[in-house]
Amino acid sequence: MRRLLSWLNLIFTTIVLALIALAIAPFDPKGERLHAIGRLWARASLRCAGIAVSLEGAETLSAPPYLFMANHQSGLDIPVLLAAMPLPFKFVAKRELFRIPLFGWAIKKAGHISIDRENPRKALKGIEEAVSKLAAGASVLIFPEGTRSKDGSLLPFMKGAFSLAARAAAPVVPMAITGTYALQPPGHAVPRASGRVWIHMGKPIPIEGKGLSYKAELMEEVRRSIEGLKKDV
Repeated sequence: MRRLLSWLNLIFTTIVLALIALAIAPFDPKGERLHAIGRLWARASLRCAGIAVSLEGAETLSAPPYLFMANHQSGLDIPVLLAAMPLPFKFVAKRELFRIPLFGWAIKKAGHISIDRENPRKALKGIEEAVSKLAAGASVLIFPEGTRSKDGSLLPFMKGAFSLAARAAAPVVPMAITGTYALQPPGHAVPRASGRVWIHMGKPIPIEGKGLSYKAELMEEVRRSIEGLKKDV
């Protein structure tokens, strides 16, 4: 019954809220109202699915913008983050999401960033857009694995995420999401079970002044942090 309710809610709220978002987008240049609509969509989806989210570590955030880096286990990660994050942010996501009628148009209008993983030149444009948004004061969230894990384990990180970090010079906040893989594994468009998801947020890692030579060290530091945060659950 919950899965049926989740399907009906997904279809209804996506259509209705996407249309509202597209209607107000011309009057919301900073995307603040659109972010609120996205949060409403995410919370409605989680409520219908019977999923609760616990967030720990947000007390360390004080001076945005931040570059958030999280592990990626499930299609559920995005609504979980939209619902629970204490700060507005723009996420970097695969271009296929932006091609979904209404939903994709709405997230584009909200200022989220499309990245083409198969075309390095176009992927670079996505990185440039993310750098610009951070420079303008908007926090950005990226999944450094570049794609969802097929078994819940942490995949190798993509270098592009750390080129972004080095160029933007905004503090990097590692985050570990736990529980989404079990509730909605790859191949499922809606959660298959109710339950709880945890987001553990690490302390911001200062980047300013460290330059491009810090990329490899930063990659290892973020990986260690995410792995350590996952073990806390």
